[in-house]
Formats: sequence, structure tokens, C-alpha cells
Amino acid sequence: MTVDGETSGTPRGRSGPLDVLQRIRPIGGAGDDAVPVTAHPGALDVIERLRRPRPRPGECCELCGVEVADEHSHIVNVTSRSLLCACRPCYLLFQPGGAGGGRYRAVPERYLALPAFALSRGQWDSLQIPVSVAFFFTNSSMGEVVGFYPGPAGATESLLPLEAWTELKAENPVLETLEPDVEALLVRTPRDEAPECFIVPIDACYELVGQMRRLWRGFDGGQEANEAISQFFADVAARAE
Repeated sequence: MTVDGETSGTPRGRSGPLDVLQRIRPIGGAGDDAVPVTAHPGALDVIERLRRPRPRPGECCELCGVEVADEHSHIVNVTSRSLLCACRPCYLLFQPGGAGGGRYRAVPERYLALPAFALSRGQWDSLQIPVSVAFFFTNSSMGEVVGFYPGPAGATESLLPLEAWTELKAENPVLETLEPDVEALLVRTPRDEAPECFIVPIDACYELVGQMRRLWRGFDGGQEANEAISQFFADVAARAE
């Protein structure tokens, strides 16, 4: 799965490429992506494969090279913010807690509907998201909760005001269960309607960003993008507990 998104700017001065949505890079060798040798023994074979050239994304497991179905699991490289396609056996090696010193983490498969989620219009405005759709997750490298919302360049990152997120978490204890880096709170706030809120795997958010990058037109996205968003949320609701 290749994710190709860049920031279009941020409301609080953050600039540059969107690290969480950067292109998937080959893993291995010296540098930031070198895999520590302290990985737990059950994952050593897979860790060694990470040092080799990867097969073409979208067709094979990017760890061992076997073919994968269209619906397959993913692993996050927490350091580089890249997403790796994985066959089921490789995926299971990275649960729980990740291998390679925690640098690689399996993306959970939890879809959870939050029909009673407390989010007022004033609280949404305090999160400084200018459109009606966004997702939020904890970036463990930064030690902060970050939000992303779609736009014509893909996705824009927003550093959330600490007070606003703290208040939201106090009213919604379920947010304490979000796994850093690999799960997100996905929110849609239709005009004059109750918000739609879900906990989803981070790869679902990447999928949404990819769609919006192709379809987004103008400030509000345009008809085609908004229809795609409606269908995406319907699909999420159908999968959710």
C-alpha cells in the first residue's frame, strides 16, 4: 500500500512534508531505518528480510514477498511513519507491542462506533479543524496528539490545543483505549446533524486520504469528494462494532 500525501500548510506554523503520509521507503541499511539487533527471537527472520529490497507494494507482503489478497494487514514503521503491506503470518509476528525495539507495530483491526461520543460544535471549533472531516491519533515519537484533515494537496496536519483534547478525553474515556500510532479517532461533523465518530485502524485513515487527494476540489471538496466521504463513512459504520 503506497501512501502519497503532503501537507498543504498547518494552522500553527508546522511546515514541510507530512511525515505520517510520506511515500513508503525501502527499509534497511544504516541510518534512521536500520533495524536494531535486539528484536525478539520470533521476529528475527522477518527483521532480516526487512534489510533486503522490497517487492512491489500492493501485490506482495513487503516483509517476506508472498502474494497477498486485496484485503490484507499492515504494519507501521513508527520511526519513518510508513505503512507496510503484510501477509498474515508476518503481521502476527508484530503483535503485541511490535518487534525491532517497538519500531514496527501491527495495525489493529478494531472498528468501533461511538454513537454516544460527546462532541459539541464549540468543542469541534476549539480543535481548529476548518472542514467537517478529520482524524486524530497519538504520535508516540512526538509525544503529542495530532489531527489531519483533507484538502487539495492531500492532508493537512494540525497540532491540537492541549486544553481542547484534554477536555474531549475527560468527557469520552474511550479515547484512553486508542493505541498510539496505529489507531485513530475518525470524526465527521455534518452541518446541523450529530457528529459521526469511530475508532478505526490508521490504515483506514490513509485510505481516506488517498481518495481525497484524487477527488478534492476547491475548499469544501466538491460533490464527488463529498459523495466519496459519505460512502466511506457508511462502509466504516457497516464494519464497526
